[in-house]
Amino acid sequence: MKDKLGVIHGRFQLFHNDHLKFILAGKEKCEHLIIGICNPEVDLSKYTSSNPHRSKRSSNPLTYYERMECIKNSLIENGVSKEEFDIVPFPINFPEKIINYAPREAKYYLTIYDEWGEEKLKTLRDDYKLDVDVLWKVKLEEKGISASDVRKCIQDGCDWKEYVPNFVYNYIIDNGIDKRIKKFLDEDK
Repeated sequence: MKDKLGVIHGRFQLFHNDHLKFILAGKEKCEHLIIGICNPEVDLSKYTSSNPHRSKRSSNPLTYYERMECIKNSLIENGVSKEEFDIVPFPINFPEKIINYAPREAKYYLTIYDEWGEEKLKTLRDDYKLDVDVLWKVKLEEKGISASDVRKCIQDGCDWKEYVPNFVYNYIIDNGIDKRIKKFLDEDK
């Protein structure tokens, strides 16, 4: 039996095929999925010891709106009706604010690859008493595609089209976001 309402979250900087796989796995488990975008404003991101790179500007080149467009249109491109999901900010670094954006009574879907995933599980399940379902837990080296790798590929001029949904590739190119990614990564050198 499907959950009535599910919540899934990530930074999605930039949205790639494994993010799509993750969201589709969550959508398969519920009637309606709320997709939370973490770090909706990079300036309001809080540094934590288990995820220090996630607060850097070069790790957050896309705006909330750009990420929302990539997720929404990639899901529609892959046959998910826009009536089956919503996209909201998800302040994972300020977990006390999460229920301002997502309902407490939903099932919260999570994947675990590293210490940061374990920390989120503890925070959501133990500290805030949310109903959490771990979709999968694998070692970081078995994770697959990472947004960091895709951003690095863009910086290095590699072919990265195969790592992202079609909509995302076209959106990034058409809006010059690839140039922004290169600029931010070059500034970090």
